[in-house]
Amino acid sequence: MNRVSPELDSSPSALDQSIEAATRALLALQQRDGHWVFELEADATIPAEYVLLRHYLDEPVDTVLEAKIAAYLRRIQGDHGGWPLFHEGAFDMSASVKAYFALKMIGDGVDAPHMVRARAAIRARGGASRSNVFTRVMLALFGFIPWRAVPVMPLEIMLLPEWFPFHLDKVSYWSRTVIVPLLVLMALQPRARNPKGVTIEELFLEPPQAIGLAPKAPQQKATWFWLFRGVDAVLRFIVPMFPSRLRQRATDRAAAWVTERLNGEDGLGAIFPAIANSVMMFDALGYPEHHPQRAIARKSIEKLLVVHEHEAYCQPCVSPIWDTALTCYSLLEAGGDQAVAQVRKGLEWLAPKQILDVKGDWIARRPDVRPGGWAFQYANPHYPDVDDTAVVVMAMDRAQSLDAQSDFRASIAVAREWILGMQSKNGAWGAFDADNEYYYLNNIPFADHGALLDPPTEDVTARCISMLAQIGETAPKSAAVAPAIDYLRRTQMDEGSWYGRWGMNYIYGTWSVLCALNAAGADHASPEFRRAVAWLAKIQNSDGGWGEDGTSYKLDYRGQEGAPSTASQTAWALLGLMAADETDHPAVKRGVDYLLRTQGKDGFWNEPRYTATGFPRVFYLRYHGYAKFFPLWALARYRNLENSNARSVAYGM
Repeated sequence: MNRVSPELDSSPSALDQSIEAATRALLALQQRDGHWVFELEADATIPAEYVLLRHYLDEPVDTVLEAKIAAYLRRIQGDHGGWPLFHEGAFDMSASVKAYFALKMIGDGVDAPHMVRARAAIRARGGASRSNVFTRVMLALFGFIPWRAVPVMPLEIMLLPEWFPFHLDKVSYWSRTVIVPLLVLMALQPRARNPKGVTIEELFLEPPQAIGLAPKAPQQKATWFWLFRGVDAVLRFIVPMFPSRLRQRATDRAAAWVTERLNGEDGLGAIFPAIANSVMMFDALGYPEHHPQRAIARKSIEKLLVVHEHEAYCQPCVSPIWDTALTCYSLLEAGGDQAVAQVRKGLEWLAPKQILDVKGDWIARRPDVRPGGWAFQYANPHYPDVDDTAVVVMAMDRAQSLDAQSDFRASIAVAREWILGMQSKNGAWGAFDADNEYYYLNNIPFADHGALLDPPTEDVTARCISMLAQIGETAPKSAAVAPAIDYLRRTQMDEGSWYGRWGMNYIYGTWSVLCALNAAGADHASPEFRRAVAWLAKIQNSDGGWGEDGTSYKLDYRGQEGAPSTASQTAWALLGLMAADETDHPAVKRGVDYLLRTQGKDGFWNEPRYTATGFPRVFYLRYHGYAKFFPLWALARYRNLENSNARSVAYGM
């Protein structure tokens, strides 16, 4: 175990004061209609793409907004000269190329010190030709590199039958919504307006027009990759021979697919990359600026902006359902009449957001299952989220057990049915689809990001077990829970941890699974519990907290590497240990002391580091709410267990 720091006073009075301050601060952030929503920050890529999109379309320049985005991009530039994917992370080529391009587009001179540093960092690592596929598409749209440097993705994919090796139903929701409008762009190959004529040839080591296809990505298997590279070569030869009527059918199918899922002002898939591609698709198809479909798609992007006094950035999406459900659960743990009353208001906001009348894309694998989930965003009816749904149900179930005025039984029943219907054949759950395990597709040249699929994962599976167990479906009573627990036992790492797909990383996964196993009634003395507890105690930092960053997703992971402590990850570790019946463990006391010591005067915790994951090794997230509700949850849980005769966690999380 690491050396530990001197402990602070965690007497009941200090603990109560901390919980009261955090509760009061969190309650004050509730929106008038009852929900909570916090900023969701990614890396430089999204704000840079926002700037480039406006210049691609030749929209009027908003100099004030661009100046604020430029200030944000300059601030998050790394010490290495480029831009990382998470706070204090390593250099990332694609993020750096886009950030440099956006700053130059805004007007930063190439001789400015930060631009000189960025250019040197990019060129020292092989230049802009080392960018990923999505960045190459952007460079091709601006005319900097030839389209032959981008893998072939024929628009006629829209017409393929379901049995074909590549079909939209075989990839994830985020891949579908990004790919479909992108297919139109790759077919039509429009050229960015770029009225300022900004170019970035200086970022290349070779003539940009001479660039060929990118090499195999590290996670791709050579045999599959070269097979698909051969398919790519064949497609380059035969696609120009496709009859024009076939191309028109595919174009019409793509436009109709996007239009059906346009999702109003919340946008296609409610995620920035898909929305931006839909705007460019409508533009390439000749839709005028004020056409209703193009206009509403364009408007949905503006709703993702976060504009502060001196800085601004664009969010990848928004997280109100997730934020509200987790905040409600935290406040229920904190307790008190005011907290319960405001939680009731939050859950009443959530209830009508349940998707009951749209059979989304998930229906392709589960045609006989009724809708009943919640999305992640304000609206995204084609893509309800299993994880969100499980957390909403647990919050509703817990609230109605405490509050006679709350009755969510009907909502819970339908959600339970949908969750059970979304279980994959291996006993586990994915986030948006069932049985989405066509792993060979991650080897196509287009999938160099390795995130084309939505397979079952340990953290989502754990959340579903927690939900089912909390509402009374433990292993002896449920045909779904037993195989899910078996899945979790199979996937425990040798070191004792579990992988975290949507939170960073093994701390998040281990917390999730320990909560699930406890809720399902597993024996706390069992090997899986003991190994996990030992691992969490072993990796505790000397300051009493826990920390982990995006490097833990590297392909050659050989065990946890140290990272600075964060409030949210410390809270996850504490919640996991307490779920394992380890409230009296010395590590728990030190973790509680860490949270008490680092709480700010505003009642919250300062957490600039990223603790969540969009796509491992590609895209990471900083939920600004995580440092507001998770530490409160952990401290309140600790107090409640200390004051309880049972001393065991009685809820799903």
